[in-house]
Amino acid sequence: MKSLYRRYRPLTLDGVVGQNQVTEPLINALKQKKISHAYLLIGPRGCGKTSVARILAHEVNGFKYEIEDNYVDIIEIDGASNRGIDNIRDLRDKALIAPTKGKYKIYIIDEVHMLTKEAFNALLKTLEEPPAHVIFIMATTDAHKVPITITSRAQCYTFQLADNETMFNYLKTITEKENIKIEDDALKIIVKKGGGSFRDSLSLLDQISTLSDDIITKSMVINAMGLPEDEKINQLLNASISQDIATINNTLKTLLLSGIKPDTIVSELISTIIADPKPELLDLLAKLPNVQEPYAEAKLLVALIPSNVSSKSIITSITKQEKTTVTTATVSQPKPQPADKTIVAPKKSLTTIDTNFNWQNYLDKIQNLSEAVYTQLSKTKYSFRDGILTIYPTKRIIRSILMRENNYKILVSAIGENVKITIAEADTYPKSDDSDPVLSKMSDIMGGEVVNDGGNSPF
Repeated sequence: MKSLYRRYRPLTLDGVVGQNQVTEPLINALKQKKISHAYLLIGPRGCGKTSVARILAHEVNGFKYEIEDNYVDIIEIDGASNRGIDNIRDLRDKALIAPTKGKYKIYIIDEVHMLTKEAFNALLKTLEEPPAHVIFIMATTDAHKVPITITSRAQCYTFQLADNETMFNYLKTITEKENIKIEDDALKIIVKKGGGSFRDSLSLLDQISTLSDDIITKSMVINAMGLPEDEKINQLLNASISQDIATINNTLKTLLLSGIKPDTIVSELISTIIADPKPELLDLLAKLPNVQEPYAEAKLLVALIPSNVSSKSIITSITKQEKTTVTTATVSQPKPQPADKTIVAPKKSLTTIDTNFNWQNYLDKIQNLSEAVYTQLSKTKYSFRDGILTIYPTKRIIRSILMRENNYKILVSAIGENVKITIAEADTYPKSDDSDPVLSKMSDIMGGEVVNDGGNSPF
């Protein structure tokens, strides 16, 4: 069975929804038989560019359009896969051959911005002096990447994402045709997540339509799509405005523990602020796009905290809520060495506090086994969590030395049998340290280093 977005793909220009600024001029041009040799369709994904290109190609040749048809005079090319100069030269040579059935040989080039500079130059020659029987219909999501020499020789039409009302009415019509029982509030969530893209919105509706044989509710859609409830998002925003650090921390933990990813929370926060912008939230809006991996959870927490709140206030607030006693790791000095040996003193390591592991004792054992391995290991940082010792070399050469078979065996032999060792890539140590009291405190409260674990670890 075909997916909804394929079943409801328009077959005529009149059937294209929400793009009157494109379809009306094209309909008039067809009626007046004013056909251009080149068109450039511009717009975001899923708004109808490819559909319009195919409909137009069939209309100018007088072909009946069916989704699965295949006319030799209509050639579709993916610009991403055929982006080289040789591909365009081959196209140019074949374009000289007259069409078989229709009046025109039509080339639809999707994602035309992916062509190389040399390929564009080769295409330009054909656009400047096109054979009378050839039409180019190009489509792109990145118009600024298409050379002006190309755009100036084509008729340009700009597509737009659908507004919420247009998309809601469109999806509502389809649910009635398909006998999909769904609450309006649930449908509005699909409209919001579809972002104005017809293809994305129909794909989401297709997915959601299987949730229940009875009516599909708003809560079902929220759970199925892994979205935070509006109440929680508003709670975060209100807490940010009121500088309620404890509520921010608690609400964020709740959302993360429920399996909602930081980027999803960020997306919902941004869309909520944009829908109802308030001056006191503009500073947060500026910060949210920077909340990305690594350490997305920590960045999100810091972004939600107003800039004028001191680190001391943050620490006091979170500590009071969590009732956590923060301990400080002590690092003992390395044992005295013979005068004829030059030993690099181990740096203070930024560690996850764990009383079951003593980094200095481990260094001492390594030094007894191999002075060379000890010298390199003392230049690293580390974290210890859940029985796994992760070593973070500061340079590639240090990692290369420690990874050598004999040296790695030494690292393993000096550790307990229940502890695993991982050597990370060079210079990837988490950036939370004692110089940042906010992140340092967060490290203790969250049970260890603020490390990148793929965005799945809740606070």
